[in-house]
Amino acid sequence: MVGCEGFRAMLLGKSGGGEELGAFYPIRPECQEDAPRTRFKPRAGKTLSPRRWHAAFSEDGHLDFAKVLRRIQRGGIHPAIKGLVWEFLLGCYDPNSTFEDRNQIRQRRRDQYTIWKAECTNLVPVIGSGKFVTTSIITEDGQPIIDPSTSNAQEWHVNNAVSDKKAIQWMLVLHQIGLDVVRTDRTLVFYESETNQAKLWDILAVYAWVDNDIGYVQGMNDICSPMVILLENEADAFWCFDRAMQRLRENFRCSATSIGVQAQLSTLSQVIKTVDPKLHQHLGICFSSQTLVGLIG
Repeated sequence: MVGCEGFRAMLLGKSGGGEELGAFYPIRPECQEDAPRTRFKPRAGKTLSPRRWHAAFSEDGHLDFAKVLRRIQRGGIHPAIKGLVWEFLLGCYDPNSTFEDRNQIRQRRRDQYTIWKAECTNLVPVIGSGKFVTTSIITEDGQPIIDPSTSNAQEWHVNNAVSDKKAIQWMLVLHQIGLDVVRTDRTLVFYESETNQAKLWDILAVYAWVDNDIGYVQGMNDICSPMVILLENEADAFWCFDRAMQRLRENFRCSATSIGVQAQLSTLSQVIKTVDPKLHQHLGICFSSQTLVGLIG
């Protein structure tokens, strides 16, 4: 399974032309010196360009996926089409589908996202407003918290006491999503815009509402951010994030005694113990639950 950071790096990292990449995802001037440099070196004529991407489709829309993958492996993806390409790489669309098939699927998904987002907005009106919250909006027993910093607090917060357990648990995490959004990709000019930050917050809030099993866990913001940057339509970005989470969600699963990453390290520990007992003994402290919790916490 691809790690979260590795997955995120694949989404934004490998593009044809380092200078072109900077033009598409500009970095704030004050952050230029500290920004990491891509180690990917483009190979002239090998990149999956917009022209080659469009040429890979048949007249009715079938995609020559093998040809596209070979091109990506050799030279990466041009930034202008990254979002479109990743919709296929993440499994949002079947390469064997037609243009008409995909138009119908896209519209159906957009409609579903609109329904879910409306449910969220009915509970917390700030969702979809272009704003977001970074402070708690509800107590653990469902009572609204009035924010003294705004003259019309109820415009953004919960209007009445909430009794539904699912709604309470979801509302309790919304401010944490907001705090994580503020910290996401702070070096990028893209996130100087509160509207773009709010778009990321909306998607994560809706996902947390829909995913009853895991909800929201810190780190999901970093997985979602490239989708928001690469895809202009919010619903399309949501569904790309949903597909990415299908691959990564076990990393975020929490229980009373462990988190997903910890479970994976435990499995790795057992493999090393079987293959190389001496190495396992040498690295044993790294797989200690106590040590891992300390590093994460």
